[in-house]
Amino acid sequence: MSMLLQVADSLAVVAEETQSKGLGELVLAGGWLMIPLAILAGITVFIFVERFLAIRKASNLDMNFMNRIREFIYDGKIGSAIQLCKSTDTPIARMVEKGIERLGRPMSDVQTAIENVANLEVSRLENGLPFLATIAGGAPMIGFLGTVIGMVEAFMNLSEAGGTVDMSLLSGGMYTAMVTTVAGLIVGIPAYFGYNYLVARIEKLVFQMEANSIAFMDILNQPVER
Repeated sequence: MSMLLQVADSLAVVAEETQSKGLGELVLAGGWLMIPLAILAGITVFIFVERFLAIRKASNLDMNFMNRIREFIYDGKIGSAIQLCKSTDTPIARMVEKGIERLGRPMSDVQTAIENVANLEVSRLENGLPFLATIAGGAPMIGFLGTVIGMVEAFMNLSEAGGTVDMSLLSGGMYTAMVTTVAGLIVGIPAYFGYNYLVARIEKLVFQMEANSIAFMDILNQPVER
């Protein structure tokens, strides 16, 4: 019992020393596991920013786009409708373009072509998200691994010292245990929230794609109405 109390006191002292150390010293105290965590942090930032910009660009669609498509189709200006789609760099425009290219075929073929393009566009938007989800779960586990390694190191030093608690023997392992856990959570938590935010944005875009797909099919089913 007395040894456990000594270890607890040592942990408290380590915590106090941790607060007084600078960021660079704490990172170095975390040991080699801080390297993969730093790499994962950089990948997290890159994936989130790159996907956020890609999804935001894909979501930008002129509110008058479908009205102009309707007018072109009603007026028989199929070439102008296709040109408008090509000049509009969004998933919805590419879906509509594929549907226009299938005009003259059965409606089921047009619908299938649009759905195939939609599936490809969604898959493209989701690039990198599985890796972001993996980081969200894996980074805390790496931090926990550092905790285990640090505690093993601390108790090995304690055992070699013959059971005498010495701060100089325990501090290295304790720093590794504490710092890697914090670092793993710092990487994992933003990755988790970032992943869910991007998934929500994609789901919203998918809803817009479905709505515009239905609107386009309505245009084809009533081509003579104005």
